[in-house]
Amino acid sequence: MATQEPSPPSSMESNKPGFPKKILGNKLEDKHLCNCCHNILRRPFQAQCGHRFCSYCFNRTVSNGPQKCNACIKEEIFEETTSILKQGCAFPDNAVRREVENLSAVCINESCSWKGSIKDYEMNHEGKCEFMIIPCPSCKEHIRFNEQERHNERECPERTLNCKYCKEPFHFKNIKAHDEICPKYPMICEGCAKKKIPREKYVDHIKFCSKFRTPCRFHVVGCDMSVEKEKIHDHERAYAYEHLNLLLHYIMGMKVSMEGLQPQGLEVAGHKLVELQQSLRELEARVSQLSTTSSGPPVQGAAAAAAAAAPSSSSSSSGPPGPPSSAPLPPPPTLAPTLSVSTSFTPLPSSVGAALELQLHSEKTKVAELGRRCTELEVKAGTFENVVCVLNREVERFATTMEASNRQHKLDQDKIEALSNKVRQLERTVGLKDLTVAEMEGRLREMSATTFDGVFVWRISDFAKKRQDAVAGRAPAMFSPAFYTSKYGYKMCLRIYLNGDGTGRGSHLSLFFVVMRGLSDALLKWPFNQKVTLMLLDQSNREHIIDAFRPDVTSSSFQRPVSEMNIASGCPLFCPLSKLDAKNSYIRDDTIFIKAIVDLTGL
Repeated sequence: MATQEPSPPSSMESNKPGFPKKILGNKLEDKHLCNCCHNILRRPFQAQCGHRFCSYCFNRTVSNGPQKCNACIKEEIFEETTSILKQGCAFPDNAVRREVENLSAVCINESCSWKGSIKDYEMNHEGKCEFMIIPCPSCKEHIRFNEQERHNERECPERTLNCKYCKEPFHFKNIKAHDEICPKYPMICEGCAKKKIPREKYVDHIKFCSKFRTPCRFHVVGCDMSVEKEKIHDHERAYAYEHLNLLLHYIMGMKVSMEGLQPQGLEVAGHKLVELQQSLRELEARVSQLSTTSSGPPVQGAAAAAAAAAPSSSSSSSGPPGPPSSAPLPPPPTLAPTLSVSTSFTPLPSSVGAALELQLHSEKTKVAELGRRCTELEVKAGTFENVVCVLNREVERFATTMEASNRQHKLDQDKIEALSNKVRQLERTVGLKDLTVAEMEGRLREMSATTFDGVFVWRISDFAKKRQDAVAGRAPAMFSPAFYTSKYGYKMCLRIYLNGDGTGRGSHLSLFFVVMRGLSDALLKWPFNQKVTLMLLDQSNREHIIDAFRPDVTSSSFQRPVSEMNIASGCPLFCPLSKLDAKNSYIRDDTIFIKAIVDLTGL
């Protein structure tokens, strides 16, 4: 199972250095490394010299004042103005942060198969991996994170326990010592076999217990028998002879010992007396010497000192030619004066006259023809003038008509624009109505599909098309309609990734359970703690694919929702896609059925 989380907070502050290089799932590039800790950048900051640092590393570097950029010095590009690191000279590099967060990552802890992006690693896995090795805060032994509770309760030698008898706390390693002194520790009377006698009352018990076996009063002289208190007198009467015999032997032994020690004791006492007398005389002699001695003259002495100091020293055309002058015009021609010539005519022959008459008749005919043509031309000119007048009138009428048409066209354009605006307004209104109708239809479908008994069957049609959309990234996830544990119970839905998500991307169908915000949340018990069973139904009712889990009550996925829905949690490896690609009975008529069952025990 895996948990999806939202994106990291926008704050660029971080109290951790960079990510370890081992988490990177592909080739490591130098631009992704911090120039201080040399690990993968976490919340990268870019200094004015161009080098990048983790937020934590940069703040730690400049916490003691401005510092020289070691990367600039190493690359031999150090500049006094830009290569000094100080507060306010760097900015969060969000582009590189997003690039780093999208890098693929793996868990560096042994036996952990987690895979994802660095963003998922930071939000969901870092510091939470079940296989992470951590030191025990008490005994400092290195243990796995998922074994911490068992270690603290059963294995840690420094764990603190409460005595089940006196309820006092003590360290596990001192359990035997505590049992030896615990005042409430249950003891068993060796005489009457009474059990569970507190140690603090055991002494009082054996004083009055008639079945408790005590040593015989003659054990000091050699009787090694232990007798019950109620039978002590019978024992003394029965073994009176033996007791007297033991007592006699004991007394005789003491007498012999005293006789053997007496001479040696007197001799030692005499020697000690002589030594004391000699010591007394020596003390008297010393006292007399001290009374006659006097003190010697005092010893005097003198001392002198000198000091010296040394002075110190400090240190900066021509214009275009004019047009050529025009040549002078020639003078107007002078007309020659008309000459008056007097001519005298002589009679001509008749043949010449006839020729002249023919020529004159010909000339008259030509003149008449020219006159007729002129008349025709005048008629045609008049006709053309009339035509021109008609055309002018038509042009004027056409111009008037055109002007009226233009005015009408402008009016029509204004009316069309007004109607277009009205149509657009109506289209927006219709669009809003369509959205409202679609929303109402969606709600009606949800209400028709909603159940109130914790059991929900989700029918997904057009499976092939929707899976292709998921593979292409157009619609990687789908949400089911909401369902409830009861009419006023928890509100829930399912989320499915037809091409997988997280560790199951491209290889498995991923199915998640989502707790949604409902109208009755204030009346419900939080966190959500009901067992959830997820099923891909076999439409031949032979072999359903089933996975079940009980919520982690510490996860934010099962707390009371503060937004429309909580973070999805479920099974990223719910069903291998290879099983759906092969011939199967889970897909019929391009449709699959998902079933969710919420255990209502305790509700």
